[in-house]
Amino acid sequence: MADFDLVVRGGNLADGTGAAIREADVAVKDGRIAAVGKVSGQGREEIEGKGLLVTPGFVDIHTHYDGQATWDSYLQPSSWHGVTTAVMGNCGVGFAPVKIEDRQRLIELMEGVEDIPGAALDEGLNWSWESFGQYLDALDAKPRDMDLGAQLPHGALRVFVMGERAARLEEATPEEVAQMRALTAQAMRDGALGFSTSRTLNHRTVKGDPTPSLRASEEELLGIALGMKDAGRGVIEFISDFNTPNPESEFEMLDRLLTASGRPFSVSLAQRHSRPDGWRRLLGLVEGLVAKGHSAKAQVAPRPIGVLQGLQASRIPFSMCAAYKEIQHKSVEERLAIMRDPAFRARILKESSEPMRSEMAQRLTDFDRMFPLGDPPNYEPPQETSFGARAAREGRDPRELIYDYLIEGEGKNFIFAPFANYAAYNLDCCSEMMQSPHTLIGLGDGGAHVGLISDGSYPTYLLQHWGRDRKQGRLDVSWLVKRHTQDNAKAVGLGDRGVVAVGKKADLNVIDFDRLRVEAPVMKWDLPAGGKRLLQRATGYRATIVSGQVTYRDGEATGALPGRLVRGAQAG
Repeated sequence: MADFDLVVRGGNLADGTGAAIREADVAVKDGRIAAVGKVSGQGREEIEGKGLLVTPGFVDIHTHYDGQATWDSYLQPSSWHGVTTAVMGNCGVGFAPVKIEDRQRLIELMEGVEDIPGAALDEGLNWSWESFGQYLDALDAKPRDMDLGAQLPHGALRVFVMGERAARLEEATPEEVAQMRALTAQAMRDGALGFSTSRTLNHRTVKGDPTPSLRASEEELLGIALGMKDAGRGVIEFISDFNTPNPESEFEMLDRLLTASGRPFSVSLAQRHSRPDGWRRLLGLVEGLVAKGHSAKAQVAPRPIGVLQGLQASRIPFSMCAAYKEIQHKSVEERLAIMRDPAFRARILKESSEPMRSEMAQRLTDFDRMFPLGDPPNYEPPQETSFGARAAREGRDPRELIYDYLIEGEGKNFIFAPFANYAAYNLDCCSEMMQSPHTLIGLGDGGAHVGLISDGSYPTYLLQHWGRDRKQGRLDVSWLVKRHTQDNAKAVGLGDRGVVAVGKKADLNVIDFDRLRVEAPVMKWDLPAGGKRLLQRATGYRATIVSGQVTYRDGEATGALPGRLVRGAQAG
């Protein structure tokens, strides 16, 4: 009879604490780590780890699987990248609590904010819930390939309490604030990991309306924070433009909220190209909260934040042109045939050279920050490889180069257009952000932006690029593992995972580190109602293990679905 359910033999263990990598066996029994070191007993299943990197399963604290998790047991792309625990309900959007008459409003909000096709949500969501607790019950009933935690989204909460007045951004009455407080406390007791809110103009419904939480008053936010205090649990996730002349005033409000509630807090942080050093000011304000005794972190990304443009994607650099709008709803094949017509090409190029004044139009025409993505994809491309730089060398209009690139390769080519974290055409700012003790690795948005962004591959890129491939400024692999395991798990109250130690949850990755790489993203039409989504695989994961069961071998699902809903904080 076997002594253990599973033993990983002789791997190079990065245990999640940041300690030096060491050779060790890892034994698993009943879903927990049973022994680490030299294990003499036998496992019912054994994995040869010699020469391979063994890590805890990755903990991704910023995903948007709120819809997908209700119909899909496979939370891809994240599960292809070693993620064994994902936290969703970020950015103030989600699907509970909800009244029947508000279901479509929440779909429109999710479609607009997170670029998830409304038709897919319409068909995929079964709406077997009203309260947040009932939503958690629906999630709990479905087995999946990883563990999942959910946060209470401000947009859904506000619409549930205020109805149409929430969408009109009206101020909540004292009675409505009291109701939100009670509902928040109940959601935390039912198992929410936290609460999320958004105060950014970038977050809009598919109809262009602002997110309902945009102008929520301090009194409303305080009521919700006190609901978390009433329950004695939960983290606060916050996103804001911080675009006033005095962002300190917003942090003063946050100070008051955290003082009153005593809850941990995180905020999204990235480098704006228009203000390349502005992120340092905001990180300094986070550090100020810490100095006052608060538990505060900034969520940062390990690479540029940007969109993928292409004929298969939701957008191309010519999307604002009247000529393209006439054909944008046609199939890729039909658009390709039209765009190969020299007359249509001339029309598009003429229209695209006319001034366009919107911020989106400016992003679509920042040719010096548009790059062929390539295969394998390059997320730190040299400036001279941009379409703008190449056009300058060749004495051509960059629009011509981009147009021709889009219609090559049967329309499958993608243009990588960073809009954050790439002001200096390198990732030094990301390195600096990641190395701050006041940050967390997040913002991968797995499950969201499915027609434009493919950042659910962050965990793989973090190790591949920063731990192995970057020529200058390479970072310690064990430390990088800690950043995406123990640090993230601790930040959301999951003390039972993120470290390979006796008694901890047996979530593991066995990685061929030399072969580890992010593959090129591809578009698939496999969402409900035939909706499309970008998917991005990885090479190098020999095995991913959740609660002691192998869920993926060499990137392929085994059929094991041990993942469960995580209800609230978990003791170590």
